[in-house]
Amino acid sequence: MTRGDVVRESARYVDSGAFLDDLRRRVALPTESQDHNSLPVLQSYLSGEMSSALERLGAVCSIVENSVPGGGPFLIAHRHEDDSLPTVLVYGHGDVVLGQPERWRSGLSPWEIVVEGDRWYGRGTADNKGQHTINIAALEHVMAARGGRLGFNLKVLIETGEESGSPGLREMCEQRADDLAADLLLASDGPRLAAERPTVFLGSRGQVAFTLSLDLREGTYHSGNWGGLLRNPATVLANALASMVDGRGVITVPELRAPEIPEAVRAALADVSPGGGPTDPDIDDGWGEPGLTTAERVMGANSLEVLAFVSGTPDAPVNAIPATARAHCQLRFVVGTPWQELERIVREHLDAQGYPMVQVRVDSTMAATRLSPDDPWVRWAVASIEQSTQKVPVILPNLGGSLPNDVFAEVIGMPTVWVPHSYPACAQHGPDEHLLASVAREGMQMMCGLFWDLGELGSTRPGASTAAE
Repeated sequence: MTRGDVVRESARYVDSGAFLDDLRRRVALPTESQDHNSLPVLQSYLSGEMSSALERLGAVCSIVENSVPGGGPFLIAHRHEDDSLPTVLVYGHGDVVLGQPERWRSGLSPWEIVVEGDRWYGRGTADNKGQHTINIAALEHVMAARGGRLGFNLKVLIETGEESGSPGLREMCEQRADDLAADLLLASDGPRLAAERPTVFLGSRGQVAFTLSLDLREGTYHSGNWGGLLRNPATVLANALASMVDGRGVITVPELRAPEIPEAVRAALADVSPGGGPTDPDIDDGWGEPGLTTAERVMGANSLEVLAFVSGTPDAPVNAIPATARAHCQLRFVVGTPWQELERIVREHLDAQGYPMVQVRVDSTMAATRLSPDDPWVRWAVASIEQSTQKVPVILPNLGGSLPNDVFAEVIGMPTVWVPHSYPACAQHGPDEHLLASVAREGMQMMCGLFWDLGELGSTRPGASTAAE
């Protein structure tokens, strides 16, 4: 078979219903990593569904227990063909967010796929069971077309805790870095820029979740008798927040602002316009970092968001000065931001602004990564996708959101190329999550083309690469 033959043939896997059959079985397993009782289901997903699929590729599978108590297990699979051939690491996650069946519209269920035209509804169809099902099936199609060979060495990592912050993933990869080492990470998660536009992204913004709080006194006091005499924690905290991010969403703490956008990143984002989908919100003019395009604001700059703010009893207010106030905040940041020092930076800023009574606590972190759009592996992947789809893919130097890409780019040390198979309106973390069959079909063709082209490299490589900036 030729490249064109296998790309065309792969679409029949979706058209015939075989892809839907595979996905139905996987969606039916409620692999909710945010439910602490789901560990047996997570284990079954790896030892049953994933191991069976990967063993058909001739891969040797092993289940690795998580060193973090309560964390879900990992699956590592190897298929080695020749020391001289390139090695690719394929990643996916088998866990999903909570199903929340009571929030889905009538006739839909998180654990049963319902087909309505181009939309296939079910929890995990878009994030991430549909995506890694496409990639594993593409590997199988390419191997069959080559008479039982891939033409490259394959490693696969499936985790079961991504929706809970990937507990234990970094530690496991640090311990098994040699076992997972590869020339390239080729993975699928997150959405395309738009349903009709094949997309490649090369990293993600990082995030630091942190809490600001005041605990000023034991109880509340009558606002008439004590108003004007007692410090109001809500007022103090609101002003402390306003000293960090202004009313236009601009960060006012210099060390928390993004560095200058590199020219290669700016050039890649010139053709990118976020939003515009039928269910996307209208983008607010004049919000966020000034002087940047919409794409640069969400993928090239930092944002400081207040996710929740509580003081007193909002649902049943009384005439009393509250005793406490709390704000849950998040910094989304790009490469080059000193995020490891966020607690110190915020502490020093609040002290200088006259808010020493506000406490700062860092809750969770995820590093930012960004492979250069000029990397030879990126040019190779883009050329392959263009040949398979006759479309020029969008190149995003990094997503606006966050993924555990830092583990692959920094801990294991490899270039990372992500080819997503969902789209922005897929409702991936809410009710009515769905996958578009048309995007799945095109994704299948793209991945077959990429894996075929990888097998054509022989002992050559696209060029020297740098893992992350």
